[in-house]
Amino acid sequence: MFEITVEESFAAAHALRGYRGKCENVHGHNYKVEVTLEGERLDETGLLVDFVELKRRLRNVIERLDHRMLNEIPPFDRLNPTAENMARYFYEELARALQESAAAGRVRVARVRIWETDSTTAAYRP
Repeated sequence: MFEITVEESFAAAHALRGYRGKCENVHGHNYKVEVTLEGERLDETGLLVDFVELKRRLRNVIERLDHRMLNEIPPFDRLNPTAENMARYFYEELARALQESAAAGRVRVARVRIWETDSTTAAYRP
């Protein structure tokens, strides 16, 4: 099994609904997103997926959230913008994007990890 991993970062604000404590107030984070893809076969050039292509697809998702109030952006206008839910959101968006790529059927998203701070992370994998 082959794996590749890329990381990108962005800044956004959120407020946790139903939470009792400081995080129920609007606050921001400098998030880091790590995406790992896996697959058993490489393409004809010996790549699982080009790092450049994976980073482009990840940045497309990040663009929708960067420097925004997450609570105002679907699906987080109804889904609590926790790190756990954000990890699943990135997973689903990137899995969908991969289905539209040349790697469809050969590669899958293995895991997405989100850092809210330097010492706190949440991850999602199927």
